[in-house]
Amino acid sequence: MKTFAARLIAWHKHHGRHDLPWQNTRDPYAIWVSEIMLQQTQVATVIPYFQRFMMRFPDIATLAALPLDEVLRLWSGLGYYSRARNLHHAAQVVVNDHGGQFPSDFDHVLQLPGIGRSTAAAICVFAFGARRAILDGNVKRVLARCFGIDGYPGDKRVEEAMWRKADDLLPPKRVETYIQTLMDLGSSVCKRRQPLCDACPLNRDCVAYRDGLTQRLPVAKPKKVLPRKETVMLVLHRAGEVLLEKRPASGIWGGLWCFPELARDGDIEAVCIKRFGARVTRLAPLPVFEHGFTHFRLSITPQRLQVTRLAPGAAEPGHIWLTVEDAKAAAIPVPVRRILTHL
Repeated sequence: MKTFAARLIAWHKHHGRHDLPWQNTRDPYAIWVSEIMLQQTQVATVIPYFQRFMMRFPDIATLAALPLDEVLRLWSGLGYYSRARNLHHAAQVVVNDHGGQFPSDFDHVLQLPGIGRSTAAAICVFAFGARRAILDGNVKRVLARCFGIDGYPGDKRVEEAMWRKADDLLPPKRVETYIQTLMDLGSSVCKRRQPLCDACPLNRDCVAYRDGLTQRLPVAKPKKVLPRKETVMLVLHRAGEVLLEKRPASGIWGGLWCFPELARDGDIEAVCIKRFGARVTRLAPLPVFEHGFTHFRLSITPQRLQVTRLAPGAAEPGHIWLTVEDAKAAAIPVPVRRILTHL
């Protein structure tokens, strides 16, 4: 009888993914960029971002040398912007501490900013042929269902059990194909909703399939009511341009260009005079909309304002006037892009 790994490898020959832009290479840089982009983002979404990113930053030295603003601009819309900041920082670490050569040692890879155990393992497997298990979301789902692993995978005890199982299942050779197959299977067959169990090479031994538990496993994260926050985004118009300000380097949308914000009960006119040296009249606001984050939901009121007078040089540093089209090309988060599209 074929082992778990052998069945997966045999399935991959005809059903796996073979031509993704970051496959068929040993270039650790390309593999690293793809693995970071694939964190919490689907393959179909990542492909065009990866292709544009690699054209602009073809190697580690280029990525390390260019400003973070340029990295964030290419990342705009992909979300989870700390990934882009960590990628840029890690490139500088590789240049400064490793002579520009991406490290091949697992522990050194793990020390780079933004890289955890599973990502470091994937890089070492695909770039250097290491024999290591990974445990991303797709793999957790396959293991939970196939072996009936109960409990929320984010729980430390459950995750440790999954790591032990993942290590035990590693084949002695063809590890790269095996790891790729696990990810492919979780993405295309063992899907979160409506898994294609009849097409799965593991179905005859799958506990969830046998016991009708595919909708229960893996156990979902315990639900909690997300807190709601409110903000007003000030959309200042002047001579065909709008005002953007740069967010602090850390925190939500760190380093991105956004519309200035204030609380719902803030004094808009006073803030505009004090911070931007601008006297304004209110225009019709755009519709209120919500944007979801991992830990809260944000209700955004875009308030359009016409600048009637602007004191020369009165605005605080970190502000820039741009046309709508130029603003769209800047490093901006999704809600700002949505407002600009309305304009």
